[in-house]
Amino acid sequence: MASGQAKIIKPKGEQPDDFEKSISQTLLELESNTDLKAQLRELFITSSKEFDVQGKKAIVIFVPVPQLRAFQRIQTRLVRELEKKYSGRHVVIIAQRRILRKPTRKSREKQLRPRSRTLTAVHDAILEDLVFPSEIVGKRIRVRLDGSKLIKVHLDKNQQTNLEHKLETFSAVYKKLTGKEVVFEFPMYEP
Repeated sequence: MASGQAKIIKPKGEQPDDFEKSISQTLLELESNTDLKAQLRELFITSSKEFDVQGKKAIVIFVPVPQLRAFQRIQTRLVRELEKKYSGRHVVIIAQRRILRKPTRKSREKQLRPRSRTLTAVHDAILEDLVFPSEIVGKRIRVRLDGSKLIKVHLDKNQQTNLEHKLETFSAVYKKLTGKEVVFEFPMYEP
């Protein structure tokens, strides 16, 4: 199975589990059999997880941040092929981002923390990655009477037919990854 590990590179020499090996093997097969060969040759993943979403399964594939743009160029075809292979499961591609904690008086960091490593920036970027073919055109945060927050995300109406069946999956995956509740909508705007 050494050939299956060619498409997954784990940090610090960690070993991939069986599910990650199967995703890696599938990517290798897609590279050799489909028209995605040239685009997939240099790409690899860092990890993958499977989540339960209301009786169904969702596959989340984590990729390195520098390679995210390359994955997004072929994302619609790649996701279609992976969903064919793993029938009945939704596939989502997200960049593997790092959150650095807020500097305190006792911390000895010499450099300032980049904005892209803050909790808010990472959570917003995860949201952007989740809905990728579509764009986020608006966002509202509703604070309920009990103090809990609900994020309403307005998506581009042009992609409604492509993404409407995946909205519950997006909400569940975002809740698992960040702990925040989110609702996706396609608002009607009048010119």
